[in-house]
Amino acid sequence: MQKARPLLVERYQDGISKRYVLDGNSKVQVQSEKHESLVNRLEKEDDANSLIPRAIKDFVLPAGFPGSVSDDYMEYMLWQLPTNVTGWICHTLVTSTLLKAVGVGSFTGTSAAASAAAIRWVSKDGIGAFGRLLIGGGFGTLFDDDPKKWRMYADFIGSAGSIFELITPLYPGYFLPLASLGNLAKAVGRGFRDPSFRVIQNHFAKSGNLGEVAAKEEVWEVGAQLLGLSIGILIMDTAGIKSSYSTLASTWLSIRLLHLWFRYQSLSVLKFRTVNLKRARILVRSHVAHHMVPDYKTCNEEENILTWERFLHPQISFGVPMERMLCGEEPSDMVDRILKLYRNEKYVLFVKPFGSSGTACFVTFKEAATSMSVLRSIWQAHWLHKNQLRQDDVFSWLEDSVLALEKGFTDFLKQMEIAGWDQNQVILKVPKEPVLVMEYPDQEV
Repeated sequence: MQKARPLLVERYQDGISKRYVLDGNSKVQVQSEKHESLVNRLEKEDDANSLIPRAIKDFVLPAGFPGSVSDDYMEYMLWQLPTNVTGWICHTLVTSTLLKAVGVGSFTGTSAAASAAAIRWVSKDGIGAFGRLLIGGGFGTLFDDDPKKWRMYADFIGSAGSIFELITPLYPGYFLPLASLGNLAKAVGRGFRDPSFRVIQNHFAKSGNLGEVAAKEEVWEVGAQLLGLSIGILIMDTAGIKSSYSTLASTWLSIRLLHLWFRYQSLSVLKFRTVNLKRARILVRSHVAHHMVPDYKTCNEEENILTWERFLHPQISFGVPMERMLCGEEPSDMVDRILKLYRNEKYVLFVKPFGSSGTACFVTFKEAATSMSVLRSIWQAHWLHKNQLRQDDVFSWLEDSVLALEKGFTDFLKQMEIAGWDQNQVILKVPKEPVLVMEYPDQEV
């Protein structure tokens, strides 16, 4: 019987490791282990010396803090917190006085009605603020990659929130839950809108003049706000709107649809020079099919703002565990051959035919993988999609794709440079887990 031979270790952020071993019967065995790496130990030491639990740190601070931000970031945010708290206290008090001014209670008589109305109104705002909190804490890494998509979806979500508010006159007894749901949806929309627009503003600031760009954008926005309020008041003053709820609702719907169309058109004209996942697919698909790469203007025009990654072909899943990718029904010698095939790459890609629509590619990354590693895996996946498997030998198909990658990717980078793309602007993120560490002697990390 042959001696068991280690193949690789798959590491996860929680300290779990999966060790893949080829046993004496030439079968792949997976052994789970719990250990503390140096990084985990350092993180635990930091947590022990910190008054803030790690879960809260991950929720309220940028990834990679403190190294990912400037030295004055934390001090500024600590001063911002009481600043914002006192501002919202003032907002609450002013809300009560505004309601009294329009006849809900008074300062001379009973103020219970105004106070109750103010509490209901501020409660609605508080529920909405909770939605923004969840978006900022849980989805902060999304916006740099695809600000156009998330800015558009912010308007869709905001429109849904407006519908809840629009139907409150039909169900006045449910004002608070309906208004709260509306405010929650609109706040979630703002949570997507504001970070996305900051990325867009940064794109505009070609000369490092972000402050001026933001200030001038404020001028445009306030001008549009004043014009929109004026037109809105004129519309509200018409006899049909004042007397008919259905007329008001249909008018709102028509203007809202027009608003969404304008938003889509405004985002469509943006021309980003960064290479995100959508634009990487467009560049790679063009090179694999025609041996040429479109420039950034053509690529942005071809980019579909609303498309989700899961609906694109070929289907590519990143960060897939090796146990799901290679084990199971795959022969043990296939596992060994796959690892050797990718010995010079920072990733491992396996593929399965996916009916008549193409292929499904599963990718996992080794230590020291970069955005360029992700780009290489995308190139290989598109080559496999274009050159469909004609026999049952999947491994030979993969071998051909790796050979094509070695020959074609250099030309792809050259074509990118000719088309005006900056390789330093490739922002394809490597999944945080799992991380592969090769143990087989012939493998290179």
